[in-house]
Amino acid sequence: MTNNKIKKADICLLLEGTYPYVRGGVSSWVHQLIQGLPHYQFALVFIGASREHYADMHFEFPSNVCHFEKHFLNECLDLKPPKPYHLDEEILVELKEIYTFLTESKQVPPIEKLVNIKQLLLHINELKIEQFFYSPQVWQLITESYRENCPEQSFNDYFWTIRAMHSPLLALLDIAKNIPEADCYHTISTGYAGILGMFLKLIQNKPLLLSEHGIYTKERQIDLYQADWIKETNQYFKAGLDDHISYLRRLWMQFFESLGRFTYSACHTTVTLYEQNRLKQIDLGARPEQAVAIPNGVKLEHLTTLRAKRGKTIPPVLCLLGRVVPIKDIKTYIRAVGLLCQELPEAEGWIVGPSEEEEEYAAECYALVKQLGLEEKVKFLGFQNIDDILPKTGLLTLSSISEGQPLVILEGFAAGVPSLATDVGSCRELIEGSNEEDRQRGKAGAIVPLANPQALATEAMALLSDEKRWYAAQAAGIARVESLYSEQTFLENYQRLYQKVLNSDKGGNESPA
Repeated sequence: MTNNKIKKADICLLLEGTYPYVRGGVSSWVHQLIQGLPHYQFALVFIGASREHYADMHFEFPSNVCHFEKHFLNECLDLKPPKPYHLDEEILVELKEIYTFLTESKQVPPIEKLVNIKQLLLHINELKIEQFFYSPQVWQLITESYRENCPEQSFNDYFWTIRAMHSPLLALLDIAKNIPEADCYHTISTGYAGILGMFLKLIQNKPLLLSEHGIYTKERQIDLYQADWIKETNQYFKAGLDDHISYLRRLWMQFFESLGRFTYSACHTTVTLYEQNRLKQIDLGARPEQAVAIPNGVKLEHLTTLRAKRGKTIPPVLCLLGRVVPIKDIKTYIRAVGLLCQELPEAEGWIVGPSEEEEEYAAECYALVKQLGLEEKVKFLGFQNIDDILPKTGLLTLSSISEGQPLVILEGFAAGVPSLATDVGSCRELIEGSNEEDRQRGKAGAIVPLANPQALATEAMALLSDEKRWYAAQAAGIARVESLYSEQTFLENYQRLYQKVLNSDKGGNESPA
């Protein structure tokens, strides 16, 4: 879907499974970026799996959004009935090299590989998608790989796995051909959006920029470890890798890791939120000289006014601002609230965020609350205005198993609320400080281990029952966010980055690809 008026954009944002259909930190960040840089014209390209998961938009576009289109990968390929197709031998060689890299290589693709992909893209413009699905040569590649790697696996399972992996890539190629021109393409993850960005960089010969909040490859690995749709057998991946992971599960992990490496190799600049993740990007294939960290920023002017709305006592409320999804580990949070209530009977747990994204998981969380007899203590409040929530909160709480640099922690600090969080992403440096000078400001709450309800409850009790410690944590959070994490600093950093990237392209794209 596109809007009727298509203008040339300065920046085209590539958005996978996020803005404008999903509330949360990444979507808020995207909206903040667009709104905060009104002198740039932004085009938006949204990519999702299935339409039914993205029924409603939760954001109103700022006036500098000049184009919007959405694509659902499960709907994009319209294949005609099977019949034999022939592929040119040169194309077949290029396809085989790329397939080998996607499924076997642990290396960053050299520039020459991107040149090969660019040549392949030029060929694809002359071909029909059916030629990739129905040619005898591709069938031979699939059967040879099956015999070599997992002959004990059902061939039917293997075939449909390969098909499920590669169909979205061909759909993305088709999408890339029709996306309006922009001076810079900016993807907000690797994965499918990142590969679309690589295609656009090669087709349009314009620079590609990547910003990652969490590390997509690592988050997808967590999802794949837990996925129950991957067929399991006793046939494991080759020696040297974890022999408890089935071949097909490991193949999916390798696939997304390789997509990430291709994206990194095509980028002018890769951005993450903090130093630890910058080093992870480099380890996964980003070039060190072009990897930078730009932290999030929050609107201090408005949030600071919420401090005056706080009461004279510390509310015994643990508030989790986030979606009810497995990666937020809501169940650990619920158990922790139950343990806290045994020591502090007046305590409550508020879960503020949507629950429709993972309805089965949400149902399990509701059942756990009932099982523990916490119906009066744990409240699922859905989407709320944080202006109404933060002044009534004693501790902002994150029990997540993965995070980037949570905006909610920074918003809480600005509003005068200390945080209690698991040791993931940048949570430790936000709460304890990022360097020696920052650590002098003190701890703005506490860090606890993953999946440990008792540790979370113990730290919550220690903070809520010790006024001196709580107010010291509040002061540390305020000082930290005001010094390092203002929206103005964040926007100035991106303004300089965009200017640098756009200026680099004035004489033509600098990459040999």
